[in-house]
Amino acid sequence: MLRTFAARALVAAFALIPAAAALADTWPSKQVRMLIPFPPGGTLDTVGRLLAQKLTEQTGQQFVVENRAGGNGIIGADAVAKAPADGYTLLFNASTFTTTPMTMKAPFDVVKDFQPVALVAQAPLAVAVNKDLPFSDVKGMLTYAKAHPGKLSFAIGSTGSAGQLATELLRRAGDMEYLVVPYKGSAPAYQGLVGGMISGFIDPILGSMSYYKGGMLKILAVTSKARVPTLPDVPTVGETIPGYEFYSWYGLWGPAKLPMDIAKKLNVEVNKALAGDMRERLEQQGLVLQPGSIDDFVAFQRDDMARSLKIVTEGNIRAE
Repeated sequence: MLRTFAARALVAAFALIPAAAALADTWPSKQVRMLIPFPPGGTLDTVGRLLAQKLTEQTGQQFVVENRAGGNGIIGADAVAKAPADGYTLLFNASTFTTTPMTMKAPFDVVKDFQPVALVAQAPLAVAVNKDLPFSDVKGMLTYAKAHPGKLSFAIGSTGSAGQLATELLRRAGDMEYLVVPYKGSAPAYQGLVGGMISGFIDPILGSMSYYKGGMLKILAVTSKARVPTLPDVPTVGETIPGYEFYSWYGLWGPAKLPMDIAKKLNVEVNKALAGDMRERLEQQGLVLQPGSIDDFVAFQRDDMARSLKIVTEGNIRAE
């Protein structure tokens, strides 16, 4: 009897293999939801919508962006972790997805509950400040901060975000005191910056460009190793503070048990999108594209999480 049960179990297991393969062959056969766990209007939303548009064109099925904001991005991410692992609910998120659980309790495990699909882009950040402040470069900001300790205030779009980690690194490197002002996403933070409620905000360049071009804020520097083509006259932070370099990044994930055939198919489609006109559009905004395999993305995420955990721990960054 035991032998019969084992044989049936083996037959059932083998029966699942062609079923999974068939699922991958027909995917996508209906609309795909791409959850972005922050409000519309920021760089994350801009890049995600552009990717969704390209995937729609390439696959012939609608990739629809759904902004599921709340809880520093945790609510939307958790919805994907709990969704059916069939390739029709995906998560598009920034590196804050991997760092927020380092600063607060999350109902999921980033590594165990999600299947990495593709690294989409890395984004240098812009050190943007209110246009009325009496300095126009990083050196001037550090001098002002030392002369007026605690007077400067910097926005945080979400706890544990790349912007917060970059601001913490700047604080340490420049021996600067500042007040942290939390916002629910980048878009409202920029409104606070332009409106004079806060002094500065470090966020991906794309988010600040329209305000900068409109003369509504000043960009003191960028956090990349080299100057970006779209802002050739804006120095890097490293030109004032040697060795300073930091990026945000964006990726695509599915639930943990997403069939690998579907994950690989998605990875191919994302890389195809990044090889087309999407590359030119993003690179014009200063983003760095590094198409690669799922294994490449897994290794990148692992190494970045190790670096981020060190900053979070040493800076004692915690959600308030």
